[in-house]
Amino acid sequence: MSAAHVSSDDIRDQFSKAMSAMYQQEVPQYSALLSLVASVNEAVLAASPALRETLDAHGELARLDVERHGAIRVGTPKELTLLRRMFAVMGMLPVGYYDLAPAGVPVHSTAFRPVDDAALSRNPFRIFTSLLRLELIEDPELRQRAREILDARRIVTPQAEALIETFERQGGLDAEQAAQFVDQALKTFRWHDQATVDLGTYQRLQQAHRLIADVVCFKGPHINHLTPRTLDIDEVQRRMPQVGIDPKAIIEGPPRRRCPILLRQTSFKALEEPIAFADAAQGHHTARFGEIEQRGIALTHTGRALYDRLLGEAKQAAEADNAAHQARLAAVFDAFPDDEATLRREGLAFFHYHAVPGAQVAEPVDEGDVERLMAQGALTATPMTYEDFLPVSAAGIFQSNLGDNGQSGYAQDANQQQFEQALGVPVTDEVALYAKRQQASLEQALAQLAGNGGANEPGFFQQQR
Repeated sequence: MSAAHVSSDDIRDQFSKAMSAMYQQEVPQYSALLSLVASVNEAVLAASPALRETLDAHGELARLDVERHGAIRVGTPKELTLLRRMFAVMGMLPVGYYDLAPAGVPVHSTAFRPVDDAALSRNPFRIFTSLLRLELIEDPELRQRAREILDARRIVTPQAEALIETFERQGGLDAEQAAQFVDQALKTFRWHDQATVDLGTYQRLQQAHRLIADVVCFKGPHINHLTPRTLDIDEVQRRMPQVGIDPKAIIEGPPRRRCPILLRQTSFKALEEPIAFADAAQGHHTARFGEIEQRGIALTHTGRALYDRLLGEAKQAAEADNAAHQARLAAVFDAFPDDEATLRREGLAFFHYHAVPGAQVAEPVDEGDVERLMAQGALTATPMTYEDFLPVSAAGIFQSNLGDNGQSGYAQDANQQQFEQALGVPVTDEVALYAKRQQASLEQALAQLAGNGGANEPGFFQQQR
C-alpha cells in the first residue's frame, strides 16, 4: 500500500461511525440504547478501578465505546461476493461458518471482521452476513419468483463498485477516495420504506418465512441491527424498560460468570414500520431491532465442546422468564471452571502471553517452561476476547423478532461448501485463528525473555514441540 493510501483500519473506523450515525437517525431507540449502555459501562468501571486498569492496559478500554457489530442479509451468491470485496476494502475478512436452518431460519452466514491484533485494537467492527437459502422455499414457483426479483436488483452503487475496483487495482484508496467510498458504501445498507414488490407477492413470501420477505422485497440488505458492547448485560436488560425499551425475554448465551466466556446477547423487539408497496398498497414490515452484547474469553475446541454439552443440558428444561433461565444456566455451568488460571492450564480458553518488562531469565526457555515462567512472574497471560458469534444466539435473536409463525426447523444439512462457493473464497476457521494468535504471542514473549539466545532462531519453537 502506498504511503498516500488510507489504511483499511481507518476506512473501517470511518465506516462504522458513519453506520452508527445513520442507524441512530433511522432508529431513535438505538440512540437511547447507546446512552444506556454507556451509562452502565461507566458505572461498572467506576465500581472496579482494577477492571478499568486491566482493560486499559490491554487495549480493550479504547475499543469499548466504538465497538459495534451489525447484521445484514443478502439474497444471492453474486451479492455475497460483491459485499466480500466491499468489506475487504475495510480490512474485514470472512471468519466462521454459521448454519441457522436447524433453528428455523433459512440462511447460512459468516462474519466479516478484522483478524489481527492491531486491527482489532483499532476498531473491531463486524458485520454478521447471512445468505438466503433459496432452496429452502418449498413452493417451486415462489422460489423462482424470489430468484427473479433478486437477480433484477443492484445493491451496490456504480460509484462504490468502481472504488472497490480501484482499491483492488492500486492496493488502496487515497483520502478523497476513502471518503467517497464510505459515503457510497453506506447507501447499500440504508433503510427503504418502499418495497420493490406488490403486496400480494410480499404476503406470499412472508407466509413462507418472514425473513425471506425481508431479504427479497427491498432494494438492498438494510442493516437490521447494530450492537454496542456492554460490561454488564444483566444490568442493561434490567434497565431497558426504565428508558422505554422493551427487551426480549431471555438473554442468549452462557450465564453470568466471574470470567465471562464467549458471547451473551439480548435485544429490543423489532419495530413495526410503515411500507409502501409497488402496487401503491400500504402495509407494515417488522425487521429492524437493537441488540446488546457482552463479550468474554474465546474458547478452544475443548472449551467449546464443554460449553455445548452444558448448554444442551440447560436447554432440556425451558424456563418461563429470564431470572429462572439464568438460574438454571448458572447451576448447570457450575461444571465449567470459572477462574483464568484453570481455564488456561486445562486448555479450555485462549490467552495472549506477555513477557514481563525487565524480567531476567538465566537459562534458555522454550514452550515447556510456560508454567515455571508464570510462577516466577516472568510471563503473564491475559484472556483473548471472543470476536465471533454463537449460532444458537444468532438464531435466538432472529427468532425473537420473527413473531410466532416462524419455522421450527429445516431438515436440510449445513452446506459450508455451497456457502464458500457463493462467497468466492473459503471462510477462516475462527478457532484456528485464535490458536495462531495465542501461539504468536507466546513465541514473541519467550523470545523477549530469551534475549539474543536460541529462541530468536527461525523455527526454534517449532523444533521444541
